[in-house]
Amino acid sequence: MAQVIADRRDIDFVLHEQFQVSEMSKHECFADFNKKTVDMIVTEARGLAVKELLPTLKIGDEIGVKFDKGVVTTPDEFKRAWKLLTEGEWLAPARTPEWGGQGMPETLAMATRELLSGGNMALILCAALTHGAAHLVELFGSDEQKNTYLKNMYTGKWSGTMLLTEAEAGSDLGSLTASAVKNDDGTYSITGNKIFISSGEQDLTENIIHPVLARIEGAPAGSRGISLFLVPKYHVNPDGSLGERNDVWCTGIEEKMGIHGSPTCTMTMGAKGQCIGTLLGKENKGLAHMFVMMNEERLMCGWQSLGNTSSSYLHSLDFARTRVQSPKPGSNGPVTIINHADVRRMLLTMKMYVEGMRSLLYFVANCEDRKTLAQSAEEKERYQDLVEILIPVAKGYVSDRAVEMCNMGVQVFGGYGYTSDFPVEQLLRDVRICGIYEGTNGIQALDLMGRKISMKDGQLFTTLSDRIKETLTEAKAVAATSALATQVEAALDKLAEVVSHIKNVVAAGEVDKANAYAANFLVATGDVVTGWLLVWRALLAAKGLEGNAKSKDVSFYEGQLKSAEFFVESVLPVTHGQMTAIMNGKGVAVDISDDAFGGK
Repeated sequence: MAQVIADRRDIDFVLHEQFQVSEMSKHECFADFNKKTVDMIVTEARGLAVKELLPTLKIGDEIGVKFDKGVVTTPDEFKRAWKLLTEGEWLAPARTPEWGGQGMPETLAMATRELLSGGNMALILCAALTHGAAHLVELFGSDEQKNTYLKNMYTGKWSGTMLLTEAEAGSDLGSLTASAVKNDDGTYSITGNKIFISSGEQDLTENIIHPVLARIEGAPAGSRGISLFLVPKYHVNPDGSLGERNDVWCTGIEEKMGIHGSPTCTMTMGAKGQCIGTLLGKENKGLAHMFVMMNEERLMCGWQSLGNTSSSYLHSLDFARTRVQSPKPGSNGPVTIINHADVRRMLLTMKMYVEGMRSLLYFVANCEDRKTLAQSAEEKERYQDLVEILIPVAKGYVSDRAVEMCNMGVQVFGGYGYTSDFPVEQLLRDVRICGIYEGTNGIQALDLMGRKISMKDGQLFTTLSDRIKETLTEAKAVAATSALATQVEAALDKLAEVVSHIKNVVAAGEVDKANAYAANFLVATGDVVTGWLLVWRALLAAKGLEGNAKSKDVSFYEGQLKSAEFFVESVLPVTHGQMTAIMNGKGVAVDISDDAFGGK
């Protein structure tokens, strides 16, 4: 039977051969996660995704969520799926068992996230936000807040959201107008309106905990004066039972292009003057606190993108292997379309990007594990630097490629792909949001080019370059990967020149001109990182072929070499063009007058 979510052999390859996740069981904190346990967890996550979540995917799309007088109703089938997610403790697999997690390595947890999101992205979005909100409580909450909220959220009994965006402020969080007034008992009365709140209201959980950004009365203007609050849908009594309804309400839900199973809510607080919240963390540090969750959700966009793209690829591959149409040169009659050169081009393009995405997302997760195991502050800092510089790539570059690849999946199906008979059109509609929410990809590009390459006097980029060169040096010593590594190294060297060029442009006071090429820079960086990861895969595959590879592994390893070869052959030349455009750019997009755009 064809796989429909993620290639299990490739997940095993990344976990065990590329990142050697079970080797971490030698350390006390991950002692329970040997290879047998790791494989069992992946099997269980995959089974839940395929058998229970995937059947709800189309239901969520067609039935959607319903809004009626402040109440949001999800499809009945979602309730059973949510119950299974909570019973299996899948919401917070990498968190401590003390608070309802499983304590597994982040690398392994990434595999479960990919699989579950591949089953139903809209439903798992609620789980992901719940995890992120609870993690804020774990990191910044008081003992009382932790004891009140944390276990109930990590176990999925209660859910969580993030109330950031306002209609007028949009992505400019420093301009928000939601306000908080301190009460005599230390709580805060909060008023304001928020938009685009995923799962802001739903009927899956008995309570919803909202982290809310607001400005305390008298606080400084701009981002320096924003604080973070916890606002529960229902107040919680001292004995842990639910109390009175808080004054936070859903006033409507959006009709969207995709993820119809996820309610995107407009929320109002304090309509009756009685919305009460408690400060989370320190006053006026709300943005810094919230960005911990924001970065987590940006990585979520990456693994959501991976889940949908992998599924689109596998559906396309299965269709291409069974759909008979037209002869090919030299054939005596019609053949399955996988035999046609252009279809093979599309499938190989999808394959290499899926593999690159998977290795990138798992690498970021593995850096988190390596931070946990680090023996020195310097080592811990090095892994954090890698995480910092790769977050905009894992969010922006991956989600942009996901849209392209899911669109390509529709193309493989031809006319059938444009119908709802097959899931590829829904996968394309659903994944489109990943380039928009949690900071649009334009913001990711500006973050990478405007902040990350200059942080610590350029240390983040140097750390990434050094890590890439470690792999390339090893790959150049192996015949099967030497030429591939040399070409990726040339692209990396040119990227370093681009970084210097950008810094010079900014130093000359032409920041806006540099910003006009931020998207190009994100693409070029993502291409170089993907090339590195594919060469790394190819290196491992070459070693596997040199050894006593089982017959069933030979074609898999050969496929890894072909993915890297095809990327170097078809993408890297374009990458060099992107980098040349940045260095030769005259800032036309900035210089053109508003009237010259036309339309009047």
